[in-house]
Amino acid sequence: MTDQVSTQSMRLYLSLIPEALIASMLPPEEFGTYYAVGPRNRTRGSAIFFEITDMLDRELFPFEELEKRSVPHPDGTPRRSVYLSVYRVLEKVPIEAFGRLYLVTPDGRTLGLDSKPVEESSSNSLHLYQEFCPVTPRIASRLDPIEFSRWLTDVSRPVSVPKLVFAELRLGDLAANPETGSTEDLPYPDINHLRDCLKEAQSSPYKTGKTVIRYLHHNFLFHTIETGFFLGDSSRILFYPLPAREVLEREYFDWWRSALTAFPH
Repeated sequence: MTDQVSTQSMRLYLSLIPEALIASMLPPEEFGTYYAVGPRNRTRGSAIFFEITDMLDRELFPFEELEKRSVPHPDGTPRRSVYLSVYRVLEKVPIEAFGRLYLVTPDGRTLGLDSKPVEESSSNSLHLYQEFCPVTPRIASRLDPIEFSRWLTDVSRPVSVPKLVFAELRLGDLAANPETGSTEDLPYPDINHLRDCLKEAQSSPYKTGKTVIRYLHHNFLFHTIETGFFLGDSSRILFYPLPAREVLEREYFDWWRSALTAFPH
């Protein structure tokens, strides 16, 4: 039986930007602040990470390094971060091991999201997806989130990934009418290019997705999220819904205000 390492002594976090498996003595909210702004508030940047809540195989990651450093610093301060891997991390962690997802604004405000089952959609609306890991383009598609996840993790296709984390972004009127729909309150650059991508995804029977932007901007704007985040492989998908705007304003006001005022990408 493969040796395994428990996450009880130090917490494990899987960061998406950049992709990395990190061990830390800090709880998620404190780790989020540290990861986004640094120990002396000298850096600023959005962060997105999962807490890994199950055991991982020792053979997949250098846990011997973790065992050496699973003690506080000589002055008693906790170990904030021990990097265990920065390459092909997502594909090595089983979906059963993923816990809460944390979204951190550039000034260190952290919001935790729980997963829930996702249902098939019967809507004919268009969708806009931002991929986060292991690839990062922004895609216009007529596929719903379950279909989109299955399409990109289908290993029978010549181009696929073993797992995928992505978010569905707001489209407003463009979801139903990319030609003339209102773009009011859509903070995306080059709206005409977005319209063209959506129209192509809608009209072509051979296109399941059209690339809008080829890469992810580091300071992602959380207030552009429509439904939430998805984590999927070829057989399963987890959905991490973002609370409704009125809930964010009422119960998570500091995080929401920070998300709205974050500097643009």
